[in-house]
Amino acid sequence: MKKTFKLNIEGKHPERLLEATKHEIRKYVKRQRRVPLPAGTSFWDFDCKFGPTEASAVVVEFADITDLINAIVADKGDAFYIELLAKPGVRTPRPPAAAAAAATEPEEQD
Repeated sequence: MKKTFKLNIEGKHPERLLEATKHEIRKYVKRQRRVPLPAGTSFWDFDCKFGPTEASAVVVEFADITDLINAIVADKGDAFYIELLAKPGVRTPRPPAAAAAAATEPEEQD
């Protein structure tokens, strides 16, 4: 998905436009995650770019997109550009020491 979303369209309520754009992004992500995974992969990852315009877009983490959209709205921006490209990812197992430490947490004593 490579798209510029406008946040101020005459005749449309800005909050509804904001929720509609977030819904469209979530819908795209859900649709991409339903695509069958290639052999040897365990999940779909996303390469993301975000910015007020396509020329000024920078690479960002997928988890930060909603906060970045909210920041554009708080700064009274008129539009933003988002680029989401799905790529297969492979989970790396935790190191044995970290897994054992996570399993044995200290218990509260009375």
